[in-house]
Order: sequence, then C-alpha cells, then structure tokens
Amino acid sequence: MKKFLLSVMCICLSFGLFAQTENKDELIKKNLNFGVLPTVAFDTDLGFQYGALMNLYDYGDGSRYPKYNQSFYFEVSRFTKGSGINRFYYDSDRLIKGLQTSVDLSYLSDQAYDFYGFNGYDAVYQPAWIDTKSGDYKTRMFYKYDRKLFRFKVDLQGRISGDHIRWISGFNLQNFVLSSVNLQKLNKGKSGSNVLPDTVGLFQLYQRWRIISPQEANGGFVPTIKGGIVFDSRDNRPNPMKGIWTEAVLEGAPEFLGSESSFVKLSLIHRQYFTLIPKNLSLVYRLAYQTTVAGHTPFYYQSQIITSVLIGALSEGIGGAKTMRGILRNRIVGDGFCYGNVEMRWKFARFHWIKNNFYLGLNAFTDFGKVTKKIDVPQSILATLPAGYYSANAEKFHFSYGSGLRIAMNENFVIAADYGIAANKQDGTSGMYIGLNYLF
Repeated sequence: MKKFLLSVMCICLSFGLFAQTENKDELIKKNLNFGVLPTVAFDTDLGFQYGALMNLYDYGDGSRYPKYNQSFYFEVSRFTKGSGINRFYYDSDRLIKGLQTSVDLSYLSDQAYDFYGFNGYDAVYQPAWIDTKSGDYKTRMFYKYDRKLFRFKVDLQGRISGDHIRWISGFNLQNFVLSSVNLQKLNKGKSGSNVLPDTVGLFQLYQRWRIISPQEANGGFVPTIKGGIVFDSRDNRPNPMKGIWTEAVLEGAPEFLGSESSFVKLSLIHRQYFTLIPKNLSLVYRLAYQTTVAGHTPFYYQSQIITSVLIGALSEGIGGAKTMRGILRNRIVGDGFCYGNVEMRWKFARFHWIKNNFYLGLNAFTDFGKVTKKIDVPQSILATLPAGYYSANAEKFHFSYGSGLRIAMNENFVIAADYGIAANKQDGTSGMYIGLNYLF
C-alpha cells in the first residue's frame, strides 16, 4: 500500500495561562499550560486524515515543575473513508492521595489493520502480492482486516517503600470487532488500476485453513485485571537523563468477567537511562519479555503489549511505532516474545518562545525482537498450506535502525518524529512515525 504522509508539525500552538517566573535559564510554569497539534496525513486506500490533539497540564503553584499535578489528553482524528481515533487520557498523582492514577477511554477504528500471520518469519511475507506493478499482485489489502476497538482502562500505582518501589494494579475492558476489509467502501470513487480487487486476504485464508477458529474470527470482549510491582528512579518521566524503570506485571482475563477464553500473561520490562553529558546527552535502553503462562489467548489479543502505564493511543506490536520502528506493524506475533531498544538522545538546542521553555532533540536507535513462544499451528494444517505462505522454524531475531527528531515544550509536551529502516526485507522496508512522546 502506497502511503504519503503530510505532517503539519510546524504548527504548535502553545498557550501559558496565568503567571510565570524565571529561574536562572528556565521559566517556571504555573497553573494551566497546554499544547495543541493539528495533524494531516494521506493514505491511498484510507483517504485524508484530519483532526487535532491537545494536552493540558496543571502545574499548580509551580513548585514541582517540570512535574505536573494532573494531565488531560484529548485526540479526535478521522480518515475520510472511516478510520479514526477518539481518545481521552487522564494522569495524576493528586486525584487520590498517595496514588498515581491513569484513566484511558478510547474508540479506535482501523479499516486496514495489519495482519501478517503468526510466529514472525515462519509466516512468509510476500511484498509482490501487494505491489500493483508486480505480475504476482493480489491486492493492496492482502495483509489487512477491519478492526474496531473500544477500550476503558484504569491503572493505579501506590508506594510500597521509599520513593521508588511501587505496587501496580488496574483493570482493562476491551471489545474487539473484526471483519474482512470493506472493499466496497474503500473502492468508492476509484477507477481503473486503483480499484482494489475482490479477492481473499490472509485473514480470510487463516479462517479457511482453520488456523483462526470461527469463535475468534469476529473478535470478542476481553476484560482483564492486572497486578505487579515497579521500581522507578527516573529523574524525569517524559525524558529521563538517569535512573531505572523496571516492572513485573501479571495480567489475567477470567471467564467469570465475560471473556470468551481465560488466560494469564506475564510482562517483564526493564528500562535504564545513563547521562553522558549533563542535561543534553543520554544513552538509554529497554528490554522486554512477555508470554502466556496459563490458558488460551485469542489471536486478536496476542499483539497487545502489557505495561504499567499507557503512553500512547495504542500499545501493541511487535513492529511499528511503539516497539520496532521500520518493521511492519504486527509483523511479529506470538504467544510469547521479547524485544528491545537502544537509543542515543541529544538535546542540541534550548530556547524560550511565547513564554514557554523549548528544546530540540535528535535520537539514533536500533530495535530488535523475536517470538519466544509460538502460537500453536498443528502440523496437519501446515502440511496442507500452499507454497509461499509458511516456513516452519524460520523465526530468528528481527532488527531495525534509524533516527528521529523531538520538539519539546516545558519538558512534558513532546512532538516526536522517527524514521526506521528494517534490516531484513521480510520485515518491510522502512517507516515514518509522527506523534507524541519518547518511546520509553
């Protein structure tokens, strides 16, 4: 699928409400402050994306700056042919005394959600099948299906010992509605070679081959509860220069809450930050492992990344903006997986503008990951598959690398742009990602 991304990053409207005072080289923010970012994108099959996001911060009397008392995030965006993001996110350590409280309410629709099969390289990716100039072309939608997701999520953290060791708890209600790509809608207004052929995609074939069961093919309701422990010694949450952020979380989906199948997953994530040049240059890394320890996880939930706190509209992969940049979104799907990221982050310019603190940053990175526990596909089914779809025992580590730009206002509102390149053509070619926040 050909994509053209038109980013309006040059427009960042920032408004400081009430008073500010200057402390040495930095303006101390008080009371309310917010950033607004309009975005525009174009996709050949989905149409134009339009909308806006806003992040409102309450700094109180400014004595905790750059820490905030509470944050409100709003995003509404649409593609002209139906896909969209509707999201509200709230974060505060003052709403309930002694607790860090995060609340997410989202409705996410995606008419071309990526699906490349199970178990990484075992599922062979054929780029010629989605290339309109290839003699083997099938359809640009071959590796897609339609997904609608409703999510209500509450996360809590409380102190166990000192300022760094905390307990984690939360619950998450998600409803997945799946179907084949709506070709009639996507073909509206198209003619000639731009019309998407009416042919089956991989999602439909996996159902035909009984790799995806009829019970899971249409999606389902997944209520989960989680608990765990976190050690967090970061000096600054949006972009730490030093410290450790490590967590161990168990998440379960019991049938008595309405889940169509019960399961328990374990997530281990370790992040560490090293200062190389005070305030300006840091080396950071993240190592993560996630696996099913009990029960059966529906295939449509296998891509979800379990974390102590949600920092973006989506937390899923492996592959794409939040896990392995430059690699196809959801390229690596398994019952268990590991992944990691290593980044060098440089804040190369600082300045004041319209009574706010800004800095510009560059980062260079490498990302990696692989399936560690495969989704079971019976040998009796594998033996019947046509050539070119599956290569048993082909899975190995996936790698990507790239660089990015950051524009940050008052340390917390961070506009991010990353460009990643896949090291193996089986993972795609490259990807551009524009949004908010550092990866971790």
